[in-house]
Amino acid sequence: MHRRSFIASALAAPLASQLATPAIAQEVVFDPTPQYVNIKKDFLPGQLLILPRSYYLYWVTEPRTAIRYGVGVGKAGLEFTGTATIAVKKEWPTWRPTDEMIERSPESYERFIDNDYVQPGGPSNPLGARALYLFQNGVDTYFRIHGTTEPESIGRSVSNGCIRMLNAHAIDLYERVPIGTVVTVL
Repeated sequence: MHRRSFIASALAAPLASQLATPAIAQEVVFDPTPQYVNIKKDFLPGQLLILPRSYYLYWVTEPRTAIRYGVGVGKAGLEFTGTATIAVKKEWPTWRPTDEMIERSPESYERFIDNDYVQPGGPSNPLGARALYLFQNGVDTYFRIHGTTEPESIGRSVSNGCIRMLNAHAIDLYERVPIGTVVTVL
């Protein structure tokens, strides 16, 4: 090793660690815990905004302020986008998969094939403790914002299109959000 190479290596080592540190410090960690955050002024109090790519739902509480909740969202090709209105709210909702869900995964929904069975509400129901039903122009979209029996799905794209929340968070949001609330999914 030559003297120049040694000096260059010695000077470069601390510089390299300084360059790497900001990248580590800037790493964004997903946190599903509800918390107040700043939001763009474009969104009005009383609106719900969902950003599926970041796995967050925002309930705008006042200009430039929202409560942010972590969510799970639809798998690629099954996600809902656009604007809807919450037309129905239910505690411990009943559930039945859509015909499309049964067709896509008959093995998962075998007990629903060739019958009208509807799963009663309760702790084992996939819609969880609360559900907010999304409508467009007075028509049910069959997309929901709801609790889940699969808390590990929060922060992931795994559902058949619905927006999933931890049950405690779904209950909290349910209490805050009135019928008629506008929901925008980007």
